[in-house]
Amino acid sequence: MRQKFCLIAILFLAATAASQAPPPLVVSPEVHADRRVTFRFRAPNDKEVAVALEGPGKPLPMQKDEQGVWSVTTEPLAPDYYGYTIIADGVGLFDPSNYAHKPNFLYRSSEVHVPGPASGPASLSWETGDVPHGEIHHHFYKSGIVGDQRGFFVYTPPGYDPRGKQAYPVLYLLHGFSDDANAWTEVGRANVILDNLMAQGKAKPMLVVMPLGYGAPEVLAPDSGVFHDRAITERNFDKFRETLLGEVIPRVEAAYLVVKDRNARAIAGLSMGGAESLLTGLNTLEKFAWVGAFSSGGITEEFDKEFPGLDTKSAEGLHLLWVACGTDDRLIDINRKFRAWLTSKNIKHVDIETPGAHTWMVWRRNLIEFSSLLFR
Repeated sequence: MRQKFCLIAILFLAATAASQAPPPLVVSPEVHADRRVTFRFRAPNDKEVAVALEGPGKPLPMQKDEQGVWSVTTEPLAPDYYGYTIIADGVGLFDPSNYAHKPNFLYRSSEVHVPGPASGPASLSWETGDVPHGEIHHHFYKSGIVGDQRGFFVYTPPGYDPRGKQAYPVLYLLHGFSDDANAWTEVGRANVILDNLMAQGKAKPMLVVMPLGYGAPEVLAPDSGVFHDRAITERNFDKFRETLLGEVIPRVEAAYLVVKDRNARAIAGLSMGGAESLLTGLNTLEKFAWVGAFSSGGITEEFDKEFPGLDTKSAEGLHLLWVACGTDDRLIDINRKFRAWLTSKNIKHVDIETPGAHTWMVWRRNLIEFSSLLFR
């Protein structure tokens, strides 16, 4: 009788443990050999789930199986890094099965890497290759202009020796609205791109400085009105220019072996940073000889007011003015109007339009092309 009772107890405990066992792990994302990607998300009680993938197009609806796991498989994707969000019953979520995230102050998301061909030292410029690597340095300081504690990042190229004699040109590379100062390395992979381009002889050795792009950090507050109140937008741009010229550049030139000359100083950025590059670079031509704008947004169509001193004569000292935007970008109209205004003023510039929307897939390629032209 005792043995029978023990057997029943053991069977009961086994059944209870089985019922409480965690469900099988969900694999997501799964990148297939043909570059299709399968996303999965366990949510047995949700009614509607989709994946919003970085780039043009609507969210991809997912289907639920008998285990309560939703899934969808994309068409083959071009090799790149893609941000994505799981939208479950209208709520945007990280993919809980994926450790890779895109950092951002306001619009964080998960990330998936669709690799390029396996041949070569680095199949694509933004993929880590078997080449010499530069270093990334993080600096902190108290801003006397803005009043906050902030930082900036500095990429030094392979072979940089702080005790040596070789001085380098500098690219000041600016992020977009909602990004942090680390966006160009964490998401844009700027250091990897420069490593590969320099190893291939396609870019000159240079330092890349990536500062925090907010002259008015309150623009990040949900109720800031940054998209409706022109005063806060202009304060953000003006104070950023002050911090760059008055705080960041002097610190960089005191701490690093750099050429302290406008001919060895470039500025470029994306979106908000593209506008900041234009407003800073073209209004302080004594500081910069190379200016690039990627999908710039934030300037008005009053170009004569935005760039009061810019004309054919003042722009003669520009080695490069490079204005790019994706053809599916909502900002393509203002960029086309700006380029037309430059043409009307007989100001030499390079017009770049590429397929793509307001995404990092466009900006990584912009950086590859722009940086390859610098300091030559």
